[in-house]
Amino acid sequence: MILDFFGISIDSLRVAGGVLLFTVAFDMMLAKVSRESITEKEIDKSMDRSDIWIFPIALPLLTGPGAITTVIVLMGSASSILQNIAVLFAILLTFAITMVLFRFSRRIYKFLGYTGMLVFTRLMGLLLAAMAVNFISQGLWNIYVSFQ
Repeated sequence: MILDFFGISIDSLRVAGGVLLFTVAFDMMLAKVSRESITEKEIDKSMDRSDIWIFPIALPLLTGPGAITTVIVLMGSASSILQNIAVLFAILLTFAITMVLFRFSRRIYKFLGYTGMLVFTRLMGLLLAAMAVNFISQGLWNIYVSFQ
């Protein structure tokens, strides 16, 4: 309803969300912490803790604009109630898995080490970038077809 009120199509949101997701994915592939997700003061405080590494990376991806756009696009693209339920189930599953990962983050970090975490972050960034490119290309194609 909000998109209709502002006259925004799902495809426009798909392109914008894809660009946003790609910027986050690009930062992940370079193993950089996004400046929008954490302040300098928080970075300074995190240097004193050994288990803070997961939070700056995970929280903006779970509840930030990219995640919100992704959910809106997926719910808008769903053609049946079953697909809507699948999206909701995926959201709940993502948060459940994240809770387990947060709970065992120290053990995971000890197992993978710093280098392993960088590799994992870059791989996840690559997958996120592929998803972003898919959003952008599908959105641009649908916009192009709608003007024909």
